[in-house]
Amino acid sequence: MSDKPTVTVLGTGIMGAAMARSLARAGHTVRAWNRTRAKAEPLTADGIEVVDTPAEAVQGADVVLTMLYDGPATLEVMREAAPALRPGMVWMQSTTAGVDSIGDLAAFADEQGLVFYDAPVLGTRQPAETGQLTVLAAGPEAGREKVTPVFDAVGARTVWTGEDGGAGSASRLKLVANSWVLAVTAATGEVLALAEGLGVDPQGFFELIDEGPLDMGYLRAKAGLILDGALTPAQFAVGTAEKDARLIVAAGERHGVRLDVAEAAAERFARAAAQGHAAEDMAAAYFASFEETPAS
Repeated sequence: MSDKPTVTVLGTGIMGAAMARSLARAGHTVRAWNRTRAKAEPLTADGIEVVDTPAEAVQGADVVLTMLYDGPATLEVMREAAPALRPGMVWMQSTTAGVDSIGDLAAFADEQGLVFYDAPVLGTRQPAETGQLTVLAAGPEAGREKVTPVFDAVGARTVWTGEDGGAGSASRLKLVANSWVLAVTAATGEVLALAEGLGVDPQGFFELIDEGPLDMGYLRAKAGLILDGALTPAQFAVGTAEKDARLIVAAGERHGVRLDVAEAAAERFARAAAQGHAAEDMAAAYFASFEETPAS
């Protein structure tokens, strides 16, 4: 095998498609599959082969990268791929699956003789498109020579959390990081909604905190999407944010930790999705503060 392993990407949503393009730009041979093939077809313009089934996608691959909706969806797709999996194949599992599903995924990998890496990524569409994600990784030393070029193609940094991918240390760190991201996103929407309700120019708020300890680049980035009406294409969708928030709440409950902010954020994302914003950037949780869409 060359130093550019052949990579299969299963799941070509916002993140999976961007990661596939980064891999192709880095010189990897990339094959892609998505449940709705039409969503994957644009990748052919980047030299990526799009195929009809998970089994066809993984045939002959050195590394399989999964970026699907959740843990159960990932297990279902990998079971569909099972006839073409082979012992020694590396599985880079990047879906935000939560702590409960990682054991099931690792057990499946063990049954198939796969080398399993728990490898969620931190970042949204833009860093994914430019190969600037942070990869959180746990997995065995043996096999890293195959997966490291893939990590390097999609990410600017890899943070190793352990050698046992099945223990889910990388996924646990991802949930902690996402709890912060989702809390800031929800709070940003509430700040702008309150300003709207009180008749306060939001720029007055930003001038008040400018360059002080309360200022934050992420706050300004998400607020900018709302104020500029730039919620599509989503960097990270409302519907996915709701899923992740519920995974965070469930993980806390399992370990005796009550997470009121994460639970409230999940409800905000759910309300925004019900209002028709599910596919928009998660900053659209702003609209959950209103019964009707506020005037622009």
